[in-house]
Amino acid sequence: MNYRKITETPSNHDNLELMDTQTILQKMNEEDKKVASAVEKTIPQVTKLVDALAERFNKGGRLFYIGAGTSGRLGILDASEIPPTFGMPHERVIGLIAGGDSAIRKAVENAEDATKQAWLDLKKHNINNIDVVVGIAASGSTPYVIGGLEEAKKNGILTAAITNNPGAPIARIADIPIEINVGPEFLTGSTRMKSGTSQKLVLNMISTALMIKIGRVKGNKMVHMQMSNDKLVDRGTRYIMEGLDIAYDEAEALLRKHGSVKLALDAGKN
Repeated sequence: MNYRKITETPSNHDNLELMDTQTILQKMNEEDKKVASAVEKTIPQVTKLVDALAERFNKGGRLFYIGAGTSGRLGILDASEIPPTFGMPHERVIGLIAGGDSAIRKAVENAEDATKQAWLDLKKHNINNIDVVVGIAASGSTPYVIGGLEEAKKNGILTAAITNNPGAPIARIADIPIEINVGPEFLTGSTRMKSGTSQKLVLNMISTALMIKIGRVKGNKMVHMQMSNDKLVDRGTRYIMEGLDIAYDEAEALLRKHGSVKLALDAGKN
């Protein structure tokens, strides 16, 4: 590899086992403070991705995340939050992990080394050229992700990559590389730490900004969220109270009648 694997460089801290608990936590926190600044530098590339996604989503396109280990799980986590938060169908944002669903809870040995498997997984969803594939890998060299991105590009599908090693293979392959240099991990090579945190922040940015761009947010409210429990019914009711300047009971009745904050607000204004 002709790039510097920052994620494997030695920690800025040593003799961790000799530290008392508070010092360990303080030093971890010192490292964590660097993450948001590193993410800030990627905003221009994230902007390109969100705008490209919005254009394709409005034509019926989908977002696919592919990854292994922590990166794969973070993609699945982000995808799984889209239906309850924004009321979108599950099949619009899809997370795929090396080793399949069983790898979400337990590591599947050698799954990330299966270069051809990601494309096979994507084809099960009838992926097409209005979709977008985002490969996530802290190292930037995960074969599962590399293979998936390469095949997606060959088939005319827009690709992006999220990595913590600038110049990594997936960054060179992707149409839109998002390279987050958070520096060495507190625990050398443990990319579930700063690298994982940075990936989660970027995924939050991508999906939330996308949902705003395609009209799933009104003002600053989740007006399309699913009313799946009492907490969310209460939240939705309060949104309607505020939006229509009405009493709680009236707002709740509107919500239960129409099934969504957006529909209740529209009905209340007509």
